[in-house]
Amino acid sequence: MEEKQSEKYKEARNSLSDELKPIFDELVSHYKYATMRRHGRGYVSYIVLAELVKAGWRLSAEPVKQ
Repeated sequence: MEEKQSEKYKEARNSLSDELKPIFDELVSHYKYATMRRHGRGYVSYIVLAELVKAGWRLSAEPVKQ
């Protein structure tokens, strides 16, 4: 089942070029999972994550299993 995306998500994602959108989606997924795990809710500031992607954030290594 696909999750409905908020207007904030769409606005942040649409501020990116097509080549950056998959990177943004991956970062959102990882961040949302981490906040659910640590805080019990998946709050994400989409515009901040979009800014990180624009600043050059990229997954550079395989995640460490915890």
